[in-house]
Order: sequence, then C-alpha cells, then structure tokens
Amino acid sequence: MVGPDFQKHELIPVIAQDDATGEVLMLAYMNQIAYAETLQTGRVCYFSRSRNKLWRKGEESGNVQEVKSIYFDCDADTLLIKVHQIGGAACHEGYKSCFFRKLNVDGSNFEVEGERVFDPATVYKK
Repeated sequence: MVGPDFQKHELIPVIAQDDATGEVLMLAYMNQIAYAETLQTGRVCYFSRSRNKLWRKGEESGNVQEVKSIYFDCDADTLLIKVHQIGGAACHEGYKSCFFRKLNVDGSNFEVEGERVFDPATVYKK
C-alpha cells in the first residue's frame, strides 16, 4: 500500500489542517485501522491513546472532519490531512484549533487566542 508505513510504528502522528485557511487545527494519532476507515469514509478517524480505541472525530460533538487531501512525509511516518472542519471547532475545549494558547517568547506565561465556539460542558455533558 502506498502511504504511511505502519510497519515502522503502530501509531503515527497526524496533523489536521483547515483546507480553506491553512490553520493547524490539531495533532492526533492513527493506527492502520483508523487510516483505512478514513480512506473508506472520507471522514477522519483517529486512534485515541487515552481511551485506547478508535475515535471518530465528532462522534460526540458533531464537529466532524471531512477529508480534502492527505499527505505523508518523507519517512512515511507522519500524515498531514487537510480537512473541512464541520461545526467550527476541532478542539474538545470548544476552540477552532487545539493550538489556542500562545506562549510568551520566554515561556513564562501564555495568552488565549480566539473565542470558544461551543461550551464543552454542554456538548459532552460532563
């Protein structure tokens, strides 16, 4: 199969990027099963390391990611997936991007960039 080499690593990092804006939305992981499902359905499926199971992006929140294009790096051990983010938020904390905290250059503090798109307590009922 052409694409990522799951023989080297069972889990590979995946960068999700907004296809329209180029904004990096999140970093997650895939195993071979999640990758195959993503190809088959056209919606991104990851492997959750914390839950140790497949994680179909948006299965709880409705904020699914439609695949627009898939790239793999020179070592075939990292993916970049350009997506159409449905629902406006990729982050489980309710922000468009998981990278919403900007560190000061010296690393002493951070500021939040962007607005919450949804309230996680309402969406995840936790």
